[in-house]
Parts: sequence; structure tokens; C-alpha cells
Amino acid sequence: MAVNIPIWPGSSSFFPGSTPFGIYDNDYDFQIEADQIAKWCAQRLGYPLSEIELQDIHLYTCFEEAINEYGAQLNAYNIRDNMLNLYGASTGSNLTGQTVSPNMGGIIRLAEEYGVEAGTNGNVTWYTGSITMTDNKQIYDLTDPTIVTLESGTAGIDAIEIKRVYHDPPPALTRFFDPFIGSGVGTQQMLDAFGFGNYSPGVSFMMMPVYADLLRLQAIEFNDLVRRSAYSFELHNNRIRVFPIPGGAFTKIWFEYIKKSDRSNPLKDIAGQGTGNISDFSNVPYQSVIYSNVNSVGRQWIRRYALALTKELLGWVRSKYSSIPIPNSEITLNGADLISSAQTEKDALIQEIKDILDSMSRQSQLERKQAEATALQGQMNFIPLKIYVG
Repeated sequence: MAVNIPIWPGSSSFFPGSTPFGIYDNDYDFQIEADQIAKWCAQRLGYPLSEIELQDIHLYTCFEEAINEYGAQLNAYNIRDNMLNLYGASTGSNLTGQTVSPNMGGIIRLAEEYGVEAGTNGNVTWYTGSITMTDNKQIYDLTDPTIVTLESGTAGIDAIEIKRVYHDPPPALTRFFDPFIGSGVGTQQMLDAFGFGNYSPGVSFMMMPVYADLLRLQAIEFNDLVRRSAYSFELHNNRIRVFPIPGGAFTKIWFEYIKKSDRSNPLKDIAGQGTGNISDFSNVPYQSVIYSNVNSVGRQWIRRYALALTKELLGWVRSKYSSIPIPNSEITLNGADLISSAQTEKDALIQEIKDILDSMSRQSQLERKQAEATALQGQMNFIPLKIYVG
């Protein structure tokens, strides 16, 4: 029967299952370094001159926690730096060790909200509705379901916002004769005057410049604006006033609208924003790092953090009793000093890795490239230019 020795005996032998979570137990590099880390931490804390009141499982636990902390800091940085590119992506794939390509998806999703208001696409559906007109009646109540027909929803019950009203005069082009038909604008007489009218096959049109057509169209529209009642409308709250006064040919006015509930809905039915897709920091699929893939810089940080954790754990153990009585005296333990020193080291290591990661952010790299390009341009300015004489 194995006996648990409360003091580290000076050596240990790691086997899978010795750590609380077992995340890295089957990683070959972790298995090899676990005993090395245990020995290194113990010797850094004074073994064998000073006993270490810990077991090997405590040292393995600190090693595992140090790797977890390293991975957590790395993943938090990657999430922060790539979050705008990750919204809407699948949560089913592990992003650890993967290259995240910058994309416009997140920015476009933000712009879609503005597109709804500008009428240039967006993530809110525009519906079609109509108002049944009455002769000699100008003002209509948009909440009256007897005259207002909506494609989606019910007038007076569902709050809507009208985006576009189709109430315009007939296009000027419909009242402008085809310029290619000679009898329309007198071009036939011009053709006859120039002697082209008797050619065979018959010449029935003459090419006119485009600006001539535009001038005629503008003349027709300007005439309507000055001499006729302009087609327009006024929209205030739930009432619409139309001009001119309806009568005769007026039957319906069509309009496009959105439902205010659709615009206010934070969970719009858009592909890539439902369950199973990245929505926030909590479900970005970064998993634990693979220890075998951690480089020497990362492993040294992990060792130092494991030592700080071991020191802190030893301090808590020794703090259980501040002193131990011995014959004619007592021994004062340094638990409080170990805890204070370990906390300082942990804070310094966390700040160190955060500074390193911040210096490698996408923004920092672009700023560094810009500074490099500016410096290089300055150096190039000192190079004398050759003069070529032909």
C-alpha cells in the first residue's frame, strides 16, 4: 500500500492522471518536463537544504495551471484582436493555432443598420402597402385598416415606418414623342428640307443629340411644376396628405414600409447570427494550447509562473502555523513572505506577457511598419541621384 509522504522526497515520476484536469497528461513533452519542473521548483525553493512541505502532485498541479494561464492570456489576446472578424463564424471549430484572416464581415454587419435607414439594403425587410383613395379627399389615416392594406402586419396594430411613397407624376418621357419618328418633332420636315426624304429605302428618322432629348424632358417637367399642381405628399405621425386632390384616375397610392418591431429586434433572422455561431467573448472556440507546440520563450514563461505558483502554495501551507515550538525555542516559518513574493512575481509575469502580446497586435504591427517605411524613406533621401547625360 502506497504511503503519501507530506514532504517532497527529492524525486518523482509523473504518470497520466497526476494532474487535476489531465489536459496535458498525454502530451509527451509535458510528461518529460513535469518531473524536471518539479525538481527545478523544489531546488529554487531551497531543497535539499530546506524541506519542501509539498508532494509531487502539488508541483504537477502548479505546472498545469501555469500552462493554462499562458494559454488563457494568449487566447484572450487573440479573441480581442480578432473579435470583429469572428462574429457569426461557427463555434464548432477549434481556432487554437489557426490563422484568422481579416475580413469585412463585422464592419458590414454594423453598416447594415445604417443601410436600413438609407434605403440601401440592410438587415430589415421592406414591405409593400397601399392606401385606397377617395375622390376629393386629401388626408388619410394610416392606422385605418379599412383603407390601408399591408403586406405584413395589420394597420393600427403593428407600428410601421413608411420609407418610400410612390406618388409621382407620369414620367415626362411618356409624353415626349419618340425622336426617331419623324412626325413627332418635325424631323420629317427637316429630312425633306435637306433632300433626304425621297431616298430609298425610305429615311424616316434623323439622329438627334442626346442633350436635345434632355432639354425637352426638362421643359415638360418644368411646365408641370409651374402650371400644374405638383404631385407630392406630407407625412405627419399617422396621417398623410396627398397633392393634388385625388379624383378621377386616382385609385391607390403604394408605399414601402418597415415594421418597427423588426428594426428594434436585436436577434434578426440573418444567416450567421443564430445558435452555433460566435456571438460574444464567451463562445469563441479557442481551446487549450498544445504544450508540444509552445516555443522556448513560452515555456520559460510557464516555468517561471509555475515557480511563483509553487512558492505561493508553499507559503499557504507554512502559514497554517506561523511558528513551530522546539525544545527551549521555536521556529518561525516564512509563509507570509512566500505568499507576498509569489503574488508580486505572478503580477509581474502577467503584465509581461500582456505587454508582449499588445506589442504584436495587428494595430501595433501596422504602426511599426509605418514607422519603418518612414525611416527607410528618410534613408533613401540621403542617397545621391545619378545624373544621366544623353
